[in-house]
Amino acid sequence: MEYCSNSERDTEELGRRLGERVAPGTVIAYTGDLGAGKTAFTRGLARGLGVPGQVTSPTFTIVNEYEGGRLPLFHFDMYRLGSADELFDIGWEDYLARGGVCAVEWSENVDEALEEDTIRVDIRRGDTDQQRRISIQGGPALEN
Repeated sequence: MEYCSNSERDTEELGRRLGERVAPGTVIAYTGDLGAGKTAFTRGLARGLGVPGQVTSPTFTIVNEYEGGRLPLFHFDMYRLGSADELFDIGWEDYLARGGVCAVEWSENVDEALEEDTIRVDIRRGDTDQQRRISIQGGPALEN
């Protein structure tokens, strides 16, 4: 499904709608340019899961964990990982076993480790500085 976001708020809202519908064990794989809105989408995802507090990019920590919602959220940034082998070194299988939602930025760096039922979210810049074109493949329908 293709969506057009005209603001960061719209991007977060789309993430919220997905967060309200995902099941335990869901993996969401993001692709998109630097600054495209992957973390904004994840902030909305966290809100949809009922996760309290601020959501920030895990660029320097590789993974941020958020508890307190209906499901835990594990927010990964794979930008600095060179291969899927490194993903397993950081305990990927342990995170999957915890029954939360794994949101994976820069998923193309570890794509071979992701399962077929992974929800794919691609975020690209649109016609204006604020506009984003968001493609979501797999997962629940997000119609209002």
